Amino acid sequence: MARALRFAVLVAGLGLGVFSLAVARRGAGNSFGGGSAFAGAAELAAGYALLGVGFAALMRPRQARLGAILAAASVAWFLLEWNNPAAGSAFVFTIGLVLYAAAAPVVAHAMLAYPVGRVGWWPRRLGLALGYTGSVLVLGLLAAAVFDPASAGCAQCPRNLLLVGGGSSGAYGSLNRAGIYLGLTWSLLVILLAAGDLVRATPARRRLAAPVVLAGCVYLGLVAADFAHSRYRGYLGNDALDRRLWLGEAATLCALSLAVIWAWVRAWRTRSALAGLVIELAESPPPGGLRDVLAGVLHDPSLQLAYPLADGRLADGRYRAVELTGEVTPIVRGGQRVALLSHRPGLLAEPALAEEVAAAARLALENERLQAEAWSQLEDLRASRARIVGSGDAERRRLVRDLHDGAQQRLVTLALALRLARARLGPGLDHAFAERLDEAEDELRAALADLRELARGIFPVILAEEGLSAAVEALAETGPAPLEVTALPDERLGSSVEAAAYFVVSEAVRQAAASTLKVSVARYGTRLMVEVEGDCAPAEIVAVQDRVGALDGSVTVVHGSGGRATIRAEIPCES
Repeated sequence: MARALRFAVLVAGLGLGVFSLAVARRGAGNSFGGGSAFAGAAELAAGYALLGVGFAALMRPRQARLGAILAAASVAWFLLEWNNPAAGSAFVFTIGLVLYAAAAPVVAHAMLAYPVGRVGWWPRRLGLALGYTGSVLVLGLLAAAVFDPASAGCAQCPRNLLLVGGGSSGAYGSLNRAGIYLGLTWSLLVILLAAGDLVRATPARRRLAAPVVLAGCVYLGLVAADFAHSRYRGYLGNDALDRRLWLGEAATLCALSLAVIWAWVRAWRTRSALAGLVIELAESPPPGGLRDVLAGVLHDPSLQLAYPLADGRLADGRYRAVELTGEVTPIVRGGQRVALLSHRPGLLAEPALAEEVAAAARLALENERLQAEAWSQLEDLRASRARIVGSGDAERRRLVRDLHDGAQQRLVTLALALRLARARLGPGLDHAFAERLDEAEDELRAALADLRELARGIFPVILAEEGLSAAVEALAETGPAPLEVTALPDERLGSSVEAAAYFVVSEAVRQAAASTLKVSVARYGTRLMVEVEGDCAPAEIVAVQDRVGALDGSVTVVHGSGGRATIRAEIPCES
C-alpha cells in the first residue's frame, strides 16, 4: 500500500506539471512558463527534478520525510501558474490565489531539514514559521479572503471561492505589502541561519550538506531579490526582471536536486566499495592487515585504524601506540566504540556508512581489537616484570652497600681492635690467651670472607662499578668452575641488561661443577648475545629464562655433538 501510494504521488505530480504548463500557455501574459518553449522547459525541469528526487527519497526509509517535503516543493512550484485568469476553474484559480507563493518556504524547509527531514533547532523553526506565515497565510489565505477579481478589473478571472463579503482592495493591498516585507525578512533570516549552521557543523556534516545548502541559499537569495523588487509596486508580479529571477530560481532548484543525487551517488560508490570489502575479508587478514584492506577498498592511502584500549590508549592492528589525525569516525557496534577510523575528509560523510563499515568488517574488527587488547596486556605484564627485576637489582645493590658500610666495617674495626689489644699486651702475653686471640682473628677473617662472598652472591659490586666485562673476568678468576672467555663487549650497557647477562653466566658456572665453560658475550645492533658452552646442559634454566624474559629476551639450549650443550641468551639493549 505504501509503495502504491508513492507511485500515485509520482503520477499525480507528473500530471500536475503538464496541467500547470497548459494553464500557463493559455494565459501566457500572466504566467512564467507559458511565454516561450525555453521557459516551459525550465518550469518542467525544476518541478520534475524536485518530484523525482522526492520520490527517490520516499523510497529510502531514512529520508522518507525529506522526500515528502521535496514532493510538496514540486507541487508548490507548479501551483504558481494556477494564479492565472486562464485557469478555467474557480477551484483551480482559488488554489492558485492561496498557494502561488508557497514554493519558497517549502524549498527552505527541505534545505533546513536535509538530510533526514527534521528541523531540530528552534531558530530554524522560527524562520520557517515566518516563511509559511508570510507566503501562505498573509499573501495567500488572508489576501484571497479579501480579493474580488471582478472589483479588481479582471473580467476573465474565475470566481474566488474564498472571498468573504464584497472584498476590499485596500485590505488586499495592505496584506500584499505586509507579505512582501515579511517575505524579504524571513528569506534573509533563513539564509543567515543556514550559512551559520554550515559554518558550525562538523567537517563531515559540512561536506554532506554544503551542496544542498549552497543551492538552497542561492534560491532564497533570488526569492529575496524578487521580494525587494516588488516592494515599490506593492504586489508580486511577472515583469521582465521577475521572469529572469524566476528562471534563476528554476536553475537553482535543478542544482539542489542534483546536489541531493550527488550525495546518494557518493554513498553508493562507498557501499560498492564495502561490498568489495566483504569479499576481501573472506579470509581473515594478518594482524594489521585490516587497515590495508580498508585503505585499498575505500581508496584512501592515508586511512588509519585504531582500537581504544581499556586504559584510554589507542593501538593499531600491529599493537603499536597510535595517534590519529584528521577526520576521525568512530565505528560503533552495540552502542560500544570498537574502533576509530582516521580518513580523508568526507569519506564517511553519511552516518550510515560507518555502520555499514562496522557490519562488513565485523569479525575482522573484533579479532584485531581483541588481539590489540591482549597484546596491550602482555606489554603491561612485560613492563611490570621489568620493573620488578629492576627493583630487585636496586634492592640487592642497596643491601650489598649496607653490608659493606655496616657489618663489614664493624668486623674490620673489631679485627683492628684485637690487633691493637695484642700489641698493647706485649711479649708477656699468656700463651693460652694468645691462642684465643689468634682463634678470634681467624674467625673474624673467615667471617669477613664469608660476608664478601655473600655480597658478591647478592650483587657483585664490580658489575655496578666497572661493568659486565670486568665482572665476567672476575668470575673467571674466582668462580667455582674454570671459564674460557672468548669475547666480551667493550662498552657499558644498561644496568638491567648487564645484570641479566651476568646472571646467565653465573648460573651456568654455578651448575657446571668442575667442567670448563666457554663464554662469549657480543653485541649485534640492538641485541646482546650471551653464549655459554659446556660439557652438558644445565639441569635448571627456568630462573635464567625468567630473568631474561623480563627484558623481552629469549633463552634457548642448543645441544651439540659429544653431549655438549650451549646456553644461548638474546637480550634487547638500547641502540
